[in-house]
Amino acid sequence: MKIALIGGTGFVGSAVLTELLSRGHAVTALARHPEKLVAQAGLEVVKADVADAAQVARAVAGHDAVVSAYNPGWGEAEIHRLFGLGYDGILAGTKQAGVKRVLAVGGAGSLEVAPGLQLVDTPEFPAEWKQGALAARDLLTRLRGETALDWTFVSPPITLAPGERTGRYRVGGDQLLPGTGEAPAGISVADLAVAIVDEIEKPAHIRKRFTVAH
Repeated sequence: MKIALIGGTGFVGSAVLTELLSRGHAVTALARHPEKLVAQAGLEVVKADVADAAQVARAVAGHDAVVSAYNPGWGEAEIHRLFGLGYDGILAGTKQAGVKRVLAVGGAGSLEVAPGLQLVDTPEFPAEWKQGALAARDLLTRLRGETALDWTFVSPPITLAPGERTGRYRVGGDQLLPGTGEAPAGISVADLAVAIVDEIEKPAHIRKRFTVAH
C-alpha cells in the first residue's frame, strides 16, 4: 500500500514508520523538518506543515491511507490549541485530496475506567498530560461526527514504553483494558505499531475507536 505518515519523527510515529517499511509498504512522511528522517528504501519525505490543509492535500494525494501520530509535544504549553489546529489541517487536507481512510493515534485519557468515567477526568490523572489528553478526546468527539472519512482512532494503554516487538496484543474498545494484579496494562511502542499497521492492512474498526495492550 501507499501510506502517508504524519508524525514519523516522534515516539509512536517512528515505530509505525519502521513497521510499515518492514512490511513492504511505500511511505510518504510529512515533516516540518525532513532532515530528521533518515533516507531509507520505500520512504519519501515531503516538507509540510500539517496545519496548512493545502500542503497536506498535496502531500497525501494518491495515497491509500493517512496514518497520523501528530502531537505538537507533551512539553508544549499550547498543546491543546496546536493539536486542534494540526488536525484541522490534517482532516481538511485529507478530504481535499480525496483520501477516505485515516487512522489517528490518540491517548489513553478518553478511555473509560468505570461506566461514564474517563481516565482524564479522574483526580489521579497527571496535570502535565491533561491538556494533551483533552485535545485528543476532542479529536475523538470530532471524528465521531465525521461522515466523509473512514476514520479509526487508536488509544494506547496507560503504559507505553520502548520494548520488544512480540507481534501479540489484546484488543478493546472504549474501556481501559485491565492489567495483571495492581499494575495497569501496557504495551511496547513496537507492538502498538504492529496493531496500527494491522488495522491499516485489515480494517476492523472503521469509524470506531479501539485500544490495545499486552
